Amino acid sequence: MKTLQWHDGKLRLLDQTRLPHEEVYLDLEDYREVAQAIKELKVRGAPAIGVAAAYGLVLAVQRLESSSLEEFQGHVSRLAAELAGVRPTAVNLSWALRRMTRVTASDVPALKAALLREAQRIEAEDVEANHRMGRLGADLVPDEATVLTHCNAGALATAGYGTALGVLRAAREQGKRLQVFATETRPLLQGARLTAWELSRDGFPVTLITDSMAGHFLSRGVITLAIVGADRIARNGDVANKIGTYGVAVLAAENGVPFYVAAPTSTVDLSLASGEEIPIEERRPEEVTHFAGRAVAPQGVKAANPAFDVTPHRYVSAIITEKGVAREPYVERLPRLVQEASHA
Repeated sequence: MKTLQWHDGKLRLLDQTRLPHEEVYLDLEDYREVAQAIKELKVRGAPAIGVAAAYGLVLAVQRLESSSLEEFQGHVSRLAAELAGVRPTAVNLSWALRRMTRVTASDVPALKAALLREAQRIEAEDVEANHRMGRLGADLVPDEATVLTHCNAGALATAGYGTALGVLRAAREQGKRLQVFATETRPLLQGARLTAWELSRDGFPVTLITDSMAGHFLSRGVITLAIVGADRIARNGDVANKIGTYGVAVLAAENGVPFYVAAPTSTVDLSLASGEEIPIEERRPEEVTHFAGRAVAPQGVKAANPAFDVTPHRYVSAIITEKGVAREPYVERLPRLVQEASHA
């Protein structure tokens, strides 16, 4: 499946809010439409929104007319900052836009062309990184494993192939037989709507469970390993991911089950010493109090709705990146992997 692509001067997106019932593609021509699509989770997943934002910046500058290169570069920086503020937790968003603002050229037309090439490069690099990550992570997956995953870290969350689900795809390509348990993932049911759809579409035996069932199956010895993606990883290895990940990691540790995180080095934020510094997006309470547009809670009741939580590094067995598999001490290993990626 193709989550997004540049097509005929537009950004084509698979609208993930319509899944699993409809496969609808949107052709976006304005950067504001891209920003809204990111905000409304029509495109989601840290790597995918980074790529989408890069193309959004391309759309933003296509029609800009400036009297000088310096003035145009100022517009690029301003528009990039506007796009970067759409969602606060996933670091790939700001990472991709920083890359875009570093692009240089001799004049405005050349810079417009160079920005498109850079966005296309970011997309291609993401797919390549996912495949490398998958091959490295597949070595951690035994044959006949039953894998627990939370939220969606597949092709839908990236430019293609996937992070956590990319590891499972690579393991299957090695001939390993796998079963997957996918949590429904509250509050937006991204596991039920997206992961279960993506895995079943790809021929994986998948069992959908509620978030609160994870402990039951981990304690019964049903689960061989757990693997998730990430939206931001601090220097010390603390991981921000969809709300409920922390609980899965603690339950996995309690039951002696490995808990792995698969994410590209672009998701590692070395500027943050620990997960305590990661901003957590708070979403509308109606996503908790309502289901399919109908109220399921008493009128007027308060609801908290953080979209992410932070898993302390002590619960993470390994972090799988495209540059290698990191283990403790993450504070030493992660900076080396990020440095290797920056020099590639």
